Amino acid sequence: MEQRQVNPMLKTALEFGPILGFFAAYLWLKDRTFVIGGTEYEGFIVVTAGFIPVFLVCMGALWALTGHLSRMQVVTAVLIVVFGGLSVWLNDDRFFKMKPTLIYLLFGGALAIGLMRGESWLQYVMDGLVPLQREGWMILTKRVAGFFLLLAVLNEVIWRTMDTEVWVYFKTFGLTVAIFLFFMFQGGLFKQYGTQDADEE
Repeated sequence: MEQRQVNPMLKTALEFGPILGFFAAYLWLKDRTFVIGGTEYEGFIVVTAGFIPVFLVCMGALWALTGHLSRMQVVTAVLIVVFGGLSVWLNDDRFFKMKPTLIYLLFGGALAIGLMRGESWLQYVMDGLVPLQREGWMILTKRVAGFFLLLAVLNEVIWRTMDTEVWVYFKTFGLTVAIFLFFMFQGGLFKQYGTQDADEE
């Protein structure tokens, strides 16, 4: 199915709106306790319960507007439903905090398997966004796989050793900034192995 163009601001709002909404709701409700059906739930669990349908609605709207969702978005949505649902059902925030770890392990591991087969599976996902020679894709894939595995370890360390508020700040801003900086520092690779100039000539 051909991907349709959509207003970039709207696309960004649908992708990042639920995360920022989760952060704002957590700051608002973090010190409150709710009794639902005779069971006490901390604010974090209530916010998690609200985040799941909001995220799914935004992903559904994005799919309706563009006609496309990446594999990463689909897998992320499934893990949010599963691990977020477990946190709410069992009244245990640990499951939701484990979710980023599993996401990064899955994608980092998948990229590593592709590399062992002599393939860059990252290229299949990003080929339209980043024009690179094959050697460049292989190098970038190795770096991204290692970076994802590092983020998985970092998430585990933070949620297991620090309080929930630190983890929420890390999840909302720390991971986003880390990914942004990582790709910024790949500028030399993109310049050396980029194919755009060759195509123009």
